Amino acid sequence: MSEVGEKARVRPGADHRRQPPAGEATAGAVAASPPPETRDSARTYYAVVNADGSLARGFHAVSAQRFGPGLYEVIFAHDVSRSAYIGVIGGSGSVGIESAAHITVVGRSGVPNGVFVTTSDSSGAYVDRGFHLAVHS
Repeated sequence: MSEVGEKARVRPGADHRRQPPAGEATAGAVAASPPPETRDSARTYYAVVNADGSLARGFHAVSAQRFGPGLYEVIFAHDVSRSAYIGVIGGSGSVGIESAAHITVVGRSGVPNGVFVTTSDSSGAYVDRGFHLAVHS
């Protein structure tokens, strides 16, 4: 076996939390991957949500709500569980700028047509901020 292959092997007592070399990881992932989507194009849905959790506007967005400071849910008319989510901090109007903040987006657990969104300040504390959410299905 080549020297590179020897180095890639996991040795007894080695730290198994480290990622394997890309070549080995990719080979396993490709073999286990489901077939790609057969649609020719993706669909994009969006929601613009105010800091208070109200839905300002959207495309195939059904509702939005605020659960507490910086914790939101957005519901779409379609299953978005296998989609890509992109969120950015921003107000719903054409005047003014939202204060700087961080945003995270993830599929809503147990709700296939929902997305869970958090907004936080630079210290990590949840704060209410308006945001724009795009969902590519």
